Amino acid sequence: MLFHDLKYKNICIYGVYRPEKILNIILWEGTSTVILYRIHRFFTRVHLGFIGCLFLAINRLLNSCVIGKGAQFGKGFVIMHPVGVVINGEVKGGENIVIESGVVLGVARNGLPVKAPALGDNIYIGTGAKILGDIKIGSNVKIGANAVVLSDVPDGATAVGIPAKVVKKG
Repeated sequence: MLFHDLKYKNICIYGVYRPEKILNIILWEGTSTVILYRIHRFFTRVHLGFIGCLFLAINRLLNSCVIGKGAQFGKGFVIMHPVGVVINGEVKGGENIVIESGVVLGVARNGLPVKAPALGDNIYIGTGAKILGDIKIGSNVKIGANAVVLSDVPDGATAVGIPAKVVKKG
Protein backbone atom coordinates (compact mmCIF):
# COMPACT_ATOMS: atom_id res chain seq x y z
CA MET A 1 0.00 0.00 0.00
CA LEU A 2 2.86 2.38 0.72
CA PHE A 3 3.92 2.28 -2.94
CA HIS A 4 0.39 3.32 -3.96
CA ASP A 5 0.48 6.15 -1.42
CA LEU A 6 3.78 7.44 -2.84
CA LYS A 7 2.58 7.06 -6.42
CA TYR A 8 -0.67 8.92 -5.71
CA LYS A 9 1.19 11.75 -3.95
CA ASN A 10 3.48 11.96 -7.00
CA ILE A 11 0.42 12.35 -9.22
CA CYS A 12 -1.11 14.95 -6.87
CA ILE A 13 2.04 17.08 -6.97
CA TYR A 14 3.20 16.69 -10.58
CA GLY A 15 -0.12 16.02 -12.33
CA VAL A 16 1.17 12.73 -13.78
CA TYR A 17 3.21 9.89 -12.34
CA ARG A 18 6.89 10.80 -12.64
CA PRO A 19 8.96 7.87 -11.31
CA GLU A 20 12.19 9.88 -11.47
CA LYS A 21 10.72 12.17 -8.79
CA ILE A 22 10.04 9.41 -6.24
CA LEU A 23 12.93 10.50 -4.01
CA ASN A 24 11.48 14.03 -3.96
CA ILE A 25 8.15 12.54 -2.88
CA ILE A 26 9.75 10.48 -0.12
CA LEU A 27 11.48 13.60 1.23
CA TRP A 28 8.39 15.82 0.76
CA GLU A 29 6.71 17.19 3.84
CA GLY A 30 4.03 14.83 5.09
CA THR A 31 5.31 11.67 3.44
CA SER A 32 6.99 10.47 6.63
CA THR A 33 3.60 10.75 8.33
CA VAL A 34 2.06 8.25 5.95
CA ILE A 35 5.13 5.98 6.05
CA LEU A 36 4.96 5.83 9.87
CA TYR A 37 1.20 5.21 9.70
CA ARG A 38 1.68 2.33 7.24
CA ILE A 39 4.41 0.80 9.47
CA HIS A 40 1.98 1.02 12.39
CA ARG A 41 -0.74 -0.74 10.33
CA PHE A 42 1.72 -3.51 9.37
CA PHE A 43 2.57 -4.25 13.01
CA THR A 44 -1.12 -4.16 13.90
CA ARG A 45 -1.94 -6.71 11.17
CA VAL A 46 0.76 -9.09 12.43
CA HIS A 47 -0.57 -8.77 15.99
CA LEU A 48 2.30 -6.60 17.26
CA GLY A 49 0.20 -3.49 17.79
CA PHE A 50 2.22 -2.43 20.81
CA ILE A 51 5.23 -1.94 18.50
CA GLY A 52 3.01 -0.15 15.97
CA CYS A 53 1.91 2.32 18.63
CA LEU A 54 5.54 3.38 18.97
CA PHE A 55 5.45 4.55 15.35
CA LEU A 56 2.30 6.59 16.01
CA ALA A 57 4.09 8.25 18.95
CA ILE A 58 7.06 9.04 16.71
CA ASN A 59 4.59 10.51 14.23
CA ARG A 60 3.21 12.83 16.90
CA LEU A 61 6.69 13.98 17.88
CA LEU A 62 8.20 14.40 14.41
CA ASN A 63 5.20 15.62 12.44
CA SER A 64 2.76 17.13 14.97
CA CYS A 65 0.17 14.76 13.54
CA VAL A 66 -2.10 12.50 15.59
CA ILE A 67 -3.53 9.40 13.94
CA GLY A 68 -5.54 7.12 16.22
CA LYS A 69 -4.41 3.51 16.40
CA GLY A 70 -7.58 2.10 14.83
CA ALA A 71 -7.83 4.49 11.86
CA GLN A 72 -7.91 2.69 8.52
CA PHE A 73 -7.29 4.07 5.02
CA GLY A 74 -7.06 2.35 1.65
CA LYS A 75 -4.27 2.82 -0.86
CA GLY A 76 -3.48 6.31 -2.08
CA PHE A 77 -3.56 7.93 1.39
CA VAL A 78 -1.81 11.31 1.22
CA ILE A 79 -1.16 13.91 3.90
CA MET A 80 0.29 16.97 2.20
CA HIS A 81 1.24 18.96 5.30
CA PRO A 82 0.88 17.02 8.57
CA VAL A 83 1.03 19.80 11.17
CA GLY A 84 -2.18 19.93 13.17
CA VAL A 85 -3.83 16.93 11.52
CA VAL A 86 -5.87 14.87 14.00
CA ILE A 87 -7.54 11.62 12.92
CA ASN A 88 -9.66 9.70 15.40
CA GLY A 89 -8.93 5.99 15.74
CA GLU A 90 -12.45 5.06 14.62
CA VAL A 91 -12.20 6.76 11.20
CA LYS A 92 -12.52 4.51 8.15
CA GLY A 93 -11.39 5.87 4.80
CA GLY A 94 -11.37 4.56 1.25
CA GLU A 95 -8.76 5.00 -1.46
CA ASN A 96 -7.11 8.17 -2.79
CA ILE A 97 -7.73 10.51 0.13
CA VAL A 98 -5.75 13.76 0.25
CA ILE A 99 -5.58 15.68 3.53
CA GLU A 100 -4.13 19.17 3.98
CA SER A 101 -2.82 20.72 7.23
CA GLY A 102 -4.96 21.33 10.30
CA VAL A 103 -7.66 18.83 9.33
CA VAL A 104 -9.63 17.07 12.08
CA LEU A 105 -11.50 13.84 11.41
CA GLY A 106 -13.17 13.26 14.73
CA VAL A 107 -16.11 12.26 16.81
CA ALA A 108 -19.05 14.20 18.12
CA ARG A 109 -20.04 13.01 21.57
CA ASN A 110 -23.16 14.94 22.60
CA GLY A 111 -23.73 12.32 25.29
CA LEU A 112 -24.20 9.66 22.59
CA PRO A 113 -21.99 6.69 21.77
CA VAL A 114 -18.81 7.81 20.05
CA LYS A 115 -19.03 7.52 16.27
CA ALA A 116 -16.51 8.73 13.70
CA PRO A 117 -16.82 9.67 10.03
CA ALA A 118 -16.63 7.16 7.18
CA LEU A 119 -14.99 8.40 3.99
CA GLY A 120 -15.45 7.09 0.46
CA ASP A 121 -12.87 7.12 -2.34
CA ASN A 122 -11.23 10.05 -4.16
CA ILE A 123 -11.64 12.73 -1.50
CA TYR A 124 -9.82 16.03 -1.08
CA ILE A 125 -10.02 17.69 2.36
CA GLY A 126 -8.84 21.32 2.44
CA THR A 127 -6.73 23.05 5.07
CA GLY A 128 -8.36 23.40 8.48
CA ALA A 129 -11.50 21.42 7.63
CA LYS A 130 -13.28 19.58 10.42
CA ILE A 131 -15.36 16.47 9.74
CA LEU A 132 -17.12 15.44 12.92
CA GLY A 133 -19.45 12.69 14.06
CA ASP A 134 -21.22 9.67 12.65
CA ILE A 135 -21.42 10.93 9.07
CA LYS A 136 -20.66 9.54 5.64
CA ILE A 137 -18.57 11.39 3.10
CA GLY A 138 -19.29 9.99 -0.36
CA SER A 139 -16.81 9.31 -3.14
CA ASN A 140 -15.37 11.99 -5.45
CA VAL A 141 -15.94 14.70 -2.83
CA LYS A 142 -14.12 17.95 -2.13
CA ILE A 143 -14.28 19.57 1.31
CA GLY A 144 -13.30 23.25 1.30
CA ALA A 145 -10.74 24.87 3.54
CA ASN A 146 -12.00 25.52 7.10
CA ALA A 147 -15.33 23.80 6.41
CA VAL A 148 -17.05 22.22 9.41
CA VAL A 149 -18.87 19.14 8.15
CA LEU A 150 -21.56 17.86 10.51
CA SER A 151 -23.83 15.98 8.09
CA ASP A 152 -23.48 13.52 5.22
CA VAL A 153 -21.97 14.69 1.93
CA PRO A 154 -23.21 12.83 -1.19
CA ASP A 155 -21.04 11.42 -3.95
CA GLY A 156 -19.49 13.97 -6.30
CA ALA A 157 -20.28 16.96 -4.09
CA THR A 158 -18.27 19.95 -2.93
CA ALA A 159 -18.97 21.16 0.62
CA VAL A 160 -17.88 24.52 2.06
CA GLY A 161 -18.70 26.79 5.00
CA ILE A 162 -19.49 26.67 8.70
CA PRO A 163 -21.52 24.53 9.02
CA ALA A 164 -20.67 23.02 5.64
CA LYS A 165 -23.25 23.13 2.89
CA VAL A 166 -23.11 21.34 -0.44
CA VAL A 167 -22.49 23.96 -3.12
CA LYS A 168 -21.94 21.62 -6.05
CA LYS A 169 -23.40 18.22 -6.72
CA GLY A 170 -21.67 15.89 -9.14
